[in-house]
Amino acid sequence: MDDIDSTCTAALMKFSIPAVSFICLLIVCHVLHILLKPISQPRIISETIVGLILGNSHLVRSKILYVEDGMENMRYLTNFGMTLYMFALGLEMDPMVLLRIPKREAVVAYTGMFFTFVITSCATPFLRYGVNSNYKFDIAFAIILSSTGSPLLTRVLTDLKIGRSDIGKFAISAAVYSELVTIFIICVGYVIFQPERGFHIRRILLQRPDEHEYKVGPSLFPIAAALLLQIIISLVAGPIIFNWVNNANPHGKTFKGSHLVLSATFAVCVGCISPLMGFGKVLSAFITGVFLPREGRISQFVVTKINYFLTFVFYPYFFVWVGSEAKFNQFEFKIDSWAKLFGLFAFGTVGKIIGGILSGLIFGFHWSESIMLASLLNVKGHLHIYLTIIAMQEQIITHLTCICMILAMLLKIVYIPMVAQYIIQRAKKRLSNQPLALQWHDPTEQLRILLCFHGPENVPCFVNFMEISKGINDSGILVYATDMVELTDQIASTLISGGADNVEVTDKRVIQIREKITTALEEYTENNGDRVTIRRAMALATYNTMHQEICNLAGDSIVNLIVLPFHNGPSSDEQTYTNLTGFRYVNRKVLRNAPCSIAIMVDRGFGAINQILNSSSNTLNTVVIFIGGKDDREALAYAGRIAYQRGVKLTVMRFLVDTDAENNNIKKTYEQEEEMKQDDECFANFYEKHVAGGTVSYLEKHLVNSSQAYNTLQSLEGKYELFIVGRGGRVNSLLTMGMNDWEECPELGPLGDILSGPNFSITASVLIIQQHDPKVEPGGGA
Repeated sequence: MDDIDSTCTAALMKFSIPAVSFICLLIVCHVLHILLKPISQPRIISETIVGLILGNSHLVRSKILYVEDGMENMRYLTNFGMTLYMFALGLEMDPMVLLRIPKREAVVAYTGMFFTFVITSCATPFLRYGVNSNYKFDIAFAIILSSTGSPLLTRVLTDLKIGRSDIGKFAISAAVYSELVTIFIICVGYVIFQPERGFHIRRILLQRPDEHEYKVGPSLFPIAAALLLQIIISLVAGPIIFNWVNNANPHGKTFKGSHLVLSATFAVCVGCISPLMGFGKVLSAFITGVFLPREGRISQFVVTKINYFLTFVFYPYFFVWVGSEAKFNQFEFKIDSWAKLFGLFAFGTVGKIIGGILSGLIFGFHWSESIMLASLLNVKGHLHIYLTIIAMQEQIITHLTCICMILAMLLKIVYIPMVAQYIIQRAKKRLSNQPLALQWHDPTEQLRILLCFHGPENVPCFVNFMEISKGINDSGILVYATDMVELTDQIASTLISGGADNVEVTDKRVIQIREKITTALEEYTENNGDRVTIRRAMALATYNTMHQEICNLAGDSIVNLIVLPFHNGPSSDEQTYTNLTGFRYVNRKVLRNAPCSIAIMVDRGFGAINQILNSSSNTLNTVVIFIGGKDDREALAYAGRIAYQRGVKLTVMRFLVDTDAENNNIKKTYEQEEEMKQDDECFANFYEKHVAGGTVSYLEKHLVNSSQAYNTLQSLEGKYELFIVGRGGRVNSLLTMGMNDWEECPELGPLGDILSGPNFSITASVLIIQQHDPKVEPGGGA
């Protein structure tokens, strides 16, 4: 009985010690991450520091790792985790991009890779990084150092809140190109050469008895044939099985366990074909993933679950394994050691910067942006660190080289927050120098607009809005078409991880709505979307916090104008009107916290005007009401953009206070006098540019009070299809005084409320514009 108790106790201790140790590891990593937050270091830095310290700790090595085959089990679990890592990485990549015309991101990635490869391959022979260095090793070594760790870069940029910025998206896309090409080259090289035997070429088929020892190993033809068979099965059978599983498990329903087992079994069986012939298991997992279907629910589900496991379980464990294998306490502080470390850091950095600057000259990038891109693309990932340890174990590189490579890779991650901070400061500097408002926008530059959609019913209106807003310059407009999705409990249960955008909604209704919007926008860009670039986005939040999502997206994208649909608008059948009260409060909060100018579109038939701008027989009669104030100046600036658009007949109507009435008014303050001076200067410039040449019609109304202003607006009923007004007007003007007393929708301003009210035309649409207030903090929490 005592023997049984002692056995049970020993078994319990055997499993409890690693479990407790792992929990402590996660806690320490989390605490250190909190401590490093003030200096903006990403989570991987805390995981690396803790893992390397624990991996080199005498207590951990003696009490945990070297007891009961601890090191062997750690190697097994690390290989298993890296196999999952490579399989998920393959599923997220599209190999067909290599067969298409290279995009700008691809050119930047390839240019940086080329110069890094040239510099590294020329310099490494002098520093002797390999155990038995030769030109084959130098080439392989240079290929590894010229690539980029795309998953780690995506994770770091997302943590630093610049993953959705233009330069962040560009860097992530370029990193994917770089890593995809590099891994394919590694796979081909592994089929032909034997890295563990001095990179000698594999024997073709059979080994003769008198062959040298370095010829021992898997043959080239069996490996190539097995790999080709694996690719063919993935391409042929993979879509059949995955499509069947996707159709049997639509979005919104729980996956059937048998279908998950079937999918996992198929992937494992296919992935085992080439390793049976001697191909690497980790590389085989990538080949399997990259040639399986990327689209569909099952692929997204697998990637989400694997990434969750990697992030919260494997990565901290991985760096403990790295520390235990690398043995950093054996690092020799000699000139040779520092030369190798500095060389590894300098080769990649200089090569990427040269490639970035040259490719930037081709595409017209500013030199600072090119250097920032190059710095981001210099990051190495978990695969590079894993291959470094394996190369040391196989005696391909020296132990000192292994330590130097790991330290150099970590240094390339440490400075990323500084690059991100520079990007943010540069963006803020640009914001402070040039307010994100239409009045100060350079017409030769691209206008950036954030369009918000309640649903497909908003598409016709905003398509016409884009058409009249794109101007006459080649720069055109960049539109972030953003779906406003309320986060309910039902939708929250369908969320999955979605890369740089954090989450993806799998709710069937939301997917259908977004697909309808996307299809309609794609149809517009294909037929009439010249000078219009559309990017899709989503603001997923509750009504209380949705304004923060919109403002953050606008700030990250540095847009000049946010356009929101009015909460009362046409329904999807375009015959009735809907009242979305929740979005009314969203609009109000965005108006208070927007980092740029903002407009609210009241659609009363503007979206029903089909092909008006493509027909010489139809004309969009548009009027701008100008009283005064910064919002009216912003409305006038927008009017100047649409003045020369084909199909638009623009009239500017200025309401002026009668001289006698104005003299009887209260004496004006200095600020009010300055505001009136700015109004006169702005209107004079507009008149000279657009009215004097006869492009824009001009009407002038001399009025006494707000009652006459109201009657004048009523007299315009039926004459115009689109009214453009400023939200605030001049607050102290006699022409708007008292209008606030009967406002039904204060968010529209006095004129906007009248023009969109039930007592006005039911066919006239209204665009209410508010100019950006530089005092507003982006993404405010009000």
